[in-house]
Amino acid sequence: MQNHTQHTIVALATAAGVGAIAVIRLSGIDAIHIANKIFTSKNLENLPSHTLHFGTIKDGDLLIDEVLLALFIAPQSYTKENVVEISCHGSPYIIESIIKLCIKNGAQAAKPGEFTLRAFLNGSLDLSQAEAVADLIASGSKSSHQLALQQMRGGFSSELKNLREQLVYFASMIELELDFGEEDVEFANRAQLKKLILNISKVISRLIQSFEMGNVIKNGVPVAIVGKPNVGKSTLLNALLNEERAIVSEIAGTTRDTIEDEITLGGIRFRFIDTAGIRQTTDVIEAKGVERTFEKIKQASIVLYLLDPRETSEAELTQIVNDLQNSNSNNSKLLLIINKADDENVTTVSHTFTNASNFIYISARELINIAVLEQALIKAANINAINTDEVIVSNIRHLEALQKTETALNNVLYGIDNPITSDFLVTDIKQALYFIGEITGEITTDDLLETIFSKFCIGK
Repeated sequence: MQNHTQHTIVALATAAGVGAIAVIRLSGIDAIHIANKIFTSKNLENLPSHTLHFGTIKDGDLLIDEVLLALFIAPQSYTKENVVEISCHGSPYIIESIIKLCIKNGAQAAKPGEFTLRAFLNGSLDLSQAEAVADLIASGSKSSHQLALQQMRGGFSSELKNLREQLVYFASMIELELDFGEEDVEFANRAQLKKLILNISKVISRLIQSFEMGNVIKNGVPVAIVGKPNVGKSTLLNALLNEERAIVSEIAGTTRDTIEDEITLGGIRFRFIDTAGIRQTTDVIEAKGVERTFEKIKQASIVLYLLDPRETSEAELTQIVNDLQNSNSNNSKLLLIINKADDENVTTVSHTFTNASNFIYISARELINIAVLEQALIKAANINAINTDEVIVSNIRHLEALQKTETALNNVLYGIDNPITSDFLVTDIKQALYFIGEITGEITTDDLLETIFSKFCIGK
């Protein structure tokens, strides 16, 4: 991005709205000079980095606010540029006045993610670390926070850097062979190269496989609540969320569409989906809801099937389980839930089922055994605490680049086992290097950067 760091930018770095304190961030070569024009208490030009200063912001003779100003002198800042952060009172009027005053004195309004973009362009972060900043801000659970923090601190980058350095060495050796093509020399030992490619392929494969867990950690575990109409699905959703999120009615078929909401259990975020009751119906709208139920089952990692054993025979339950498993392309876990377990007739009938011990007995209405169900969900999610030594991929862009890297490495192995000329071999190695470089940012384009950083919030 040419000329992207030529000007000084300004933005609100804290959440918009009324609050006790707001932080306005300036970054760029003129950040201190601009701040010095509006901060009247002392001259900022000769003050040391990483210092705090109390004073006032004025527009000419007009006093706007008393503030605390933090000074960061390049390259000792997040963006590696001069940075000034102004902590003012959280009045929208004060915030707007200070930002306008900065722009009046030479700053430009920052675009989404522009501060982190500058940190990347100036070498403070690589691209995967920069993307992890956005994930850290968006993290809504302990596990997603741990994952983002691990990646922001360079866990993923370090592993890729090591792999890339080894590939670069062999690529350079093979290119050296090309310079001595007429002398038939071999600088890159093919047996050693094959061993390296196999080792790298093993690591790349593990990273690709980790995406399934990483995606769940980042976006939450999708849980579909399914069952016949009026079995208590909406009541269960309300019990899990501890609020009246779904409409509860004695009338069967009340839920016509899926209802989604999230909670965090045991540091894991779960996305619960209350679906329309599964039954044959002539109601066009309800039938559409049933169709969407099966779509959600395909997307779920966990399916909670609620049943009332008084209305379901064992043969029918067996058929339902088979149908759910056949419609499930996601290998999701199926938990069978007996609802209304506070009713003696329900528990009596349920015990006649062959696999009665596999049921989880609850009463969504009376909140009986909801904690037991929550523990079963945590166990079914099968997400352990993030190991800080284990790299987990959670970004779809990274997954796609790794898959392309894997294909390129397979081509290298084919070239070694079916001897091809060095120029073709080095081309395949460079392809693998290219896709690894796309992840960390050694290989990038303006369009890619625009796409990535446009998803950030303004001020970060």
